[in-house]
Amino acid sequence: MNYRNIAIIAHVDHGKTTLVDQLLRQSGAFRANQQVAERAMDSNDLERERGITILAKCTSVAWRGERINIVDTPGHADFGGEVERILGMVDGALVLVDAAEGPMPQTKFVTAKALARGLRPIVVINKVDRPDARPHEVHDLVFDLFAALGADERQLDFPTLFAAGREGWAVTDLAHPRKDLVALYDLILSHVPIAGGDPDAPFSMLATTLEYDPYLGRVLTGRIHSGTLRLNMPLKAINREGAILEQSRATKVLAFRGLDRLPIESAEAGDIIAIAGLEHTTVADTICDPLVESPIPSSPIDPPTLAMTFSINDSPLAGRSGSKVTSRMIRTRLMREGEGNVAIRVSETESADSFEVAGRGELQLGVLIETMRREGFELSISRPRVIYRTDPATGRREEPIEEVQIDVDEEYAGVVMEKLGRRRGELIDMRPSGAAKTRLILLVPTRGLIGYHGEFLTDTRGTGVMSRLFHRYAPLKGTVEGRRNGVLVSNADGVAVAYALWYLEERGSMFISPGAAVYSGMIIGEHTRENDLVVNPIKEKQLTNIRTTSKDEAIRLTPPRAMLLEAAIAYVEDDELVEVTPNAIRLRKRLLDPHARKRAARAAEAA
Repeated sequence: MNYRNIAIIAHVDHGKTTLVDQLLRQSGAFRANQQVAERAMDSNDLERERGITILAKCTSVAWRGERINIVDTPGHADFGGEVERILGMVDGALVLVDAAEGPMPQTKFVTAKALARGLRPIVVINKVDRPDARPHEVHDLVFDLFAALGADERQLDFPTLFAAGREGWAVTDLAHPRKDLVALYDLILSHVPIAGGDPDAPFSMLATTLEYDPYLGRVLTGRIHSGTLRLNMPLKAINREGAILEQSRATKVLAFRGLDRLPIESAEAGDIIAIAGLEHTTVADTICDPLVESPIPSSPIDPPTLAMTFSINDSPLAGRSGSKVTSRMIRTRLMREGEGNVAIRVSETESADSFEVAGRGELQLGVLIETMRREGFELSISRPRVIYRTDPATGRREEPIEEVQIDVDEEYAGVVMEKLGRRRGELIDMRPSGAAKTRLILLVPTRGLIGYHGEFLTDTRGTGVMSRLFHRYAPLKGTVEGRRNGVLVSNADGVAVAYALWYLEERGSMFISPGAAVYSGMIIGEHTRENDLVVNPIKEKQLTNIRTTSKDEAIRLTPPRAMLLEAAIAYVEDDELVEVTPNAIRLRKRLLDPHARKRAARAAEAA
């Protein structure tokens, strides 16, 4: 059987997962009466809630006697580690673009990597049924994007389809009848080359993704580079330098068929499969026949730019809602994550109860924390900090710089440039992008972007779109202003009462509601001034037997300011932590004792 391996590339919410659903349905991968969830490829709860793809996933359809392996890739730059590995498995790329929005930053991010690998793209202009669709103008924008990304003449001569993924049709011309996706299937077969690989050479495969199965253990997925793999065949694994990691057998060989992963007896060159039975092999290692000596080359991945400290929850409320609270459990979970996700780096710290986790951005680390929270973990999370490096040639300290692309209404461009200018951003391009919008491209230090996204949404009334990708390391840009306001810190343990919060509202905005559990050292709100203020949120009204002519005023509280996970992580300062449990997200001081905080502040001033 011939194999065609293709990746779907698109910006967040341009409809790639919905299109894959329709490809599966129309190929007969589902029974006529089978109940299948909408966006079936987004199997992770977080993916369904956020409407984004976080984990790269494989599926396949059979069409006219050939097997099409489809890989649904993440659209967000924070998950670039997933994207880069996936592109090594495929021979073609299906670039999906919204007919109204046009090419967006993540389209640029992933497409640039696909073009650099020499993949010939197929362009699908999706959602042409939108009332504000402009398909032909978007087609020209896609051509301009490919040219700007250095596409060669062969890549610029790309075929185009117009589609409505939700309705399940694609056509080469908008005047043609709109009934199914046959045009897309046929275009994939004619445009994407048959997966290569010498079937007579010894077996070799590059491990691209790693996951844990409760029954099979560690499962490694990748594309067979050469040869044939048979069940129980002896194997060895070698790393990128060619050193032998382990020798084992293929105890289970799995192939992707529709949404299922089914056991098979053998697999041949060009197919995408999963193998169980290897204990120490990880992503970017080569799994091969014992006769093979040299590893399959694997591409470098953008370095982590942010780090956080994950530690045990040692607050007075620890252990009330989580089932996984010990440092041993946290360490095991983080090491497993670091092993399977090469974009995340986990390392030990001086303390046995805390670990440093480095990643590409706040979203990527936030997704990891949210996933662990749902698994029953309780954690204390530090403020994100930038990973610096020293230039070996000059000895100067350097920091990571991000290329930030912003699409914003013209009226908000000024405030965005002013805010990013204060965060040491440097404007390199500004141009109108149609529909009264302006596109800004800036180079901003990573530390200047920590906590900015929420402020950006406020400044642009929720209409702005901001995306970022790693640009390079450069000399330090100078100081960046942090949070201007202090916080309100509880001085007592107990339950917050409405009477106390009512009187505290004049001191600042609240993060908690009446009835919330509080403890000494917990942050309950933001102060109106620059300094921190210790307050009592559990103080109740004293009852007396003195009668007054006026009735007691009804207590009307302002709704508290909800602190979601990413907002909380960006909000805290270096002397503060985010307490994460399955049922609550709280802010706290690192040192709960007020006297210990004063001593630490004096020591910092002296230093």
